[in-house]
Amino acid sequence: MARPRKPHPATALRRSFVTPEGVDLKIELSTAGARAGAFMLDLLMMLAILAVATIVIGATAIATESVLLGGLWLIGFFFLRNGWFALFEMGGRGATPGKRIIGLRVVARDGSRLTGGAVIARNAMREIEFFLPMTFFFSTIAESGTDKMISILALIWSGIFLFFPLFNRDRLRVGDLLAGTWVVQRAKVKLGQDIVASLAQSDQPRRTFSDHALSLYGEYELQTLEEVLRLADNDSLVTVAAAIRRKADLPDDGDDYGFLSDYYAALCARLERQMMVGLRRADKYSEASRERAA
Repeated sequence: MARPRKPHPATALRRSFVTPEGVDLKIELSTAGARAGAFMLDLLMMLAILAVATIVIGATAIATESVLLGGLWLIGFFFLRNGWFALFEMGGRGATPGKRIIGLRVVARDGSRLTGGAVIARNAMREIEFFLPMTFFFSTIAESGTDKMISILALIWSGIFLFFPLFNRDRLRVGDLLAGTWVVQRAKVKLGQDIVASLAQSDQPRRTFSDHALSLYGEYELQTLEEVLRLADNDSLVTVAAAIRRKADLPDDGDDYGFLSDYYAALCARLERQMMVGLRRADKYSEASRERAA
């Protein structure tokens, strides 16, 4: 009896992601290593902010002999570690600075727009998964007896949650399970120049598109369209072409591949023009905004 084949590494994390328009985007999930790397980058940035705040508050407390500033530091630390992840992920990019550097973003698993409730739910679990146990651990690490046991249990508790993404095929945290989210690879900055170059060499007449038709999508959808054109699967071509035509109110000329190729080239050119003046549009849900430092 033949052994079942293991999925190829390039497709093991590929998933169907059906949008409300019925288009299957076939996204690529983040690896556990990439997620850990993004989390560590965010932690380093938060620690840098915390270190500066500690110096400022400490110097102010000594100068004013105020004991209330210690409470202010604790409150600020709580809001920093919770607000950092939630506020950034509620933005149009759906990613913290660490995720942006690694090239990741958070999306809803049902294909709809990521909601504030989902973001809050997935990040509220991080307090239980990591920060609260680590607080117990570091506060009792130098103790003995019962306190020592508490620190060990806290470390084990954190370890269970920390390695949870390694034991499920979608690399989900517990927070992702509750919130219905995925962490996926973000659209790449390089926008398929080889496809655009091949279209430019074609002798076929090129279609033109209105500003309205090109304003419907962003970089995330452009990457998806590039993947559809590379795979050249007939069912995907028909589905995606129909969705774009319906949304842009364009006629069906019977040439789905040609239509998508021309639309890709025009959308690519539009997004790159925006990038040249410092504007980026992450996806169809967000508006073009000025690039900020990660």
